[in-house]
Amino acid sequence: QVQLVESGGGLVQAGGSLRLSCAASGRAFSRYLMGWFRQAPGKEREYVAAVSWSGSSTGYADSVKGRFTISRDNAKNTVYLQMNSLKPEDTAVYYCAAVPSYSSIGYYHQSRERYDYWGQGTQVTVSS
Repeated sequence: QVQLVESGGGLVQAGGSLRLSCAASGRAFSRYLMGWFRQAPGKEREYVAAVSWSGSSTGYADSVKGRFTISRDNAKNTVYLQMNSLKPEDTAVYYCAAVPSYSSIGYYHQSRERYDYWGQGTQVTVSS
């Protein structure tokens, strides 16, 4: 099992940037496929991005493609979400998630049900 602790959320103006971090503890972090999801007020939790165990395979939701970048540093047991050109629509609680997997990113990694472990979330607020 793995425990996930998120940080880096905050208040930023539209067009600004923010980097979220997700620190993992537990055995064999490097074998986990990692994902980011978000949940805005009154909406369901939605997929944002995912990265394979090696960092060589990534995937993004259409709404963030070209603006967000997911990456990982297995030596630091940390996954990042670099968010650029932020929009008010990006306002949400952001969650990181993990599942033991050596596979590349596929469409099925967009589903919440694919992941076994979740962080408690960090608030991102983008003002207009």
